[in-house]
Amino acid sequence: MGSTPVSRRSVFRRIAQRQYGEWPAYDSTPLYGCTSLAGLESDVRTVSETWFDHDSHDSLEEFVCVLPLAYFRFSAHDRYEGSPRYRMDILFRVFVLKELHGWEHETALVDYLEGCPELCEQLGFETIPDQSTLWRTWHERFTADLRETVETAARTILIKAQNSGVEIPREPTRKLRYHGSESGESEPDDQTALEQAEKITDHVSRVVFSAFSLDRGDECEIHENAYWSLQTYLGLRENLAANEGARSFIHESTRERTPLGHVHRDHIRDLSIDQIREMYRQAIRQLVDEVAATEEFFRAGIVAIDITEADPFTGDRTGHEDEIIGTKEKTDEYAYQWATVQLVGNAVPIVLDARPVRKGETRLEIVEDLLDSAEDLVHVDNVLMDREFDSQHVLEMISQRGLSYVVPKRMQTSEKAQAKRLLQRDQDRYETDRKLHLGKNEWHETTLIYRRKEDSEYDDHRQYSVFISNHGGSFLSEYGYRWEIESGYRSIKRFMAATTSKDFGLRFFYFAFACLLYSIWRAVDLLVQVALTDEYEHSPVVTADNTLTLLKKETGIG
Repeated sequence: MGSTPVSRRSVFRRIAQRQYGEWPAYDSTPLYGCTSLAGLESDVRTVSETWFDHDSHDSLEEFVCVLPLAYFRFSAHDRYEGSPRYRMDILFRVFVLKELHGWEHETALVDYLEGCPELCEQLGFETIPDQSTLWRTWHERFTADLRETVETAARTILIKAQNSGVEIPREPTRKLRYHGSESGESEPDDQTALEQAEKITDHVSRVVFSAFSLDRGDECEIHENAYWSLQTYLGLRENLAANEGARSFIHESTRERTPLGHVHRDHIRDLSIDQIREMYRQAIRQLVDEVAATEEFFRAGIVAIDITEADPFTGDRTGHEDEIIGTKEKTDEYAYQWATVQLVGNAVPIVLDARPVRKGETRLEIVEDLLDSAEDLVHVDNVLMDREFDSQHVLEMISQRGLSYVVPKRMQTSEKAQAKRLLQRDQDRYETDRKLHLGKNEWHETTLIYRRKEDSEYDDHRQYSVFISNHGGSFLSEYGYRWEIESGYRSIKRFMAATTSKDFGLRFFYFAFACLLYSIWRAVDLLVQVALTDEYEHSPVVTADNTLTLLKKETGIG
């Protein structure tokens, strides 16, 4: 089965209609140009993922032939001068083909091409290059960076094809390679872990920060990376505001020009909430693509949805009543609130999406929005939420998606009465089916699970907790994973820049960027562990401070 004009049009229409990010990559951010190899790698990921999802697309060779490369300028990576016989784009394709098959020598590639005249025609060869020409191309004409991109592109294609059930010529390497990353240490020490973290952080930062753009125009003297450097720098020290941070940043940065604090804030304020969220989701998509290439990343898993709040707001909130809303505990205080969805359980705890919470928004709207993002990135099995999401309409929506949920229930009169009966019977656990009214004679069927707390401070019905689940008590043990989102919030708030501004977009950007720094830290830690030990333990071996310091360095600070 091969591609057709209809199937190809379907693939690129889907790519063009993606909610997050644009294609080609250089159109979506000024950090990628037509000569950016990181941008080319990003485009290979984007196109291959969608291409192999189509039922008609089951040939790797065909994909190599049709991958759009016309926009990319290979001349920047061509060490030959004059007018060589073979074009760089054709040679790039043929070496990706060689890497897909895992052939060590060019002779095997030549033999294969000679036996496939139709493939040679699709590649654009009038005559097949001989072995010596191909050897010189790889070793003398291609730059080292272009050779690495060929290997990365082939590995990406193999993984995306395999994930879609397409037959592949060899198993892709699921252990990520970075130049100079080999280590003979069976039990790496702290210094080895830090050296590896530096290499991986460099790679990850190039991949992730490319998703962010300030849309400042083409004539700006200060490079856009300097703004992300400053924002990272603000996350290095607790309660550091932009003005003070920008003054210190001048002395620590190796850049000739760095942003002033008020200029930095003005550019951030120009971003809408939708723009911030779109950039964040694209950055997380690229981060997930990096960690998903390892066997240790669990794509299918558990997500936790929760709402956190900033420190109580003590100023005048006139005109901002819809944004500076009450606290979750229903006190007389006010605060900004943010909602997130995060991977928990055995997965690396990446914050998949974040959004602000405004007055009047329902919990149903919030959960739907966050689950849309999560399911676009990973395969979700189970959803964990706090008792503030104890709503029959929220639970029904999750069930309609085919997902499991576990949510603590507020104890009403009937639940308190049942808990008292269980206490009298000295019964530790009890399950009962319950129908929750949705309105118009519609009901949501679920299960209530009563569980006695160990070492409870109470001697009455408050010894019991009540949970709601649409899969009975079998998933109740997983609710313990929810603590990870609370510990994650503590780290995230540690990474946030300080501000007294009431600007909603600025406040949200500071929170979202802190979520990104946290997610980068946990992803880098996973990749370091896998690179050094081929395993992943949930407890980090790379500290958050080490990762932020490396990010500070890799984004432009010496």
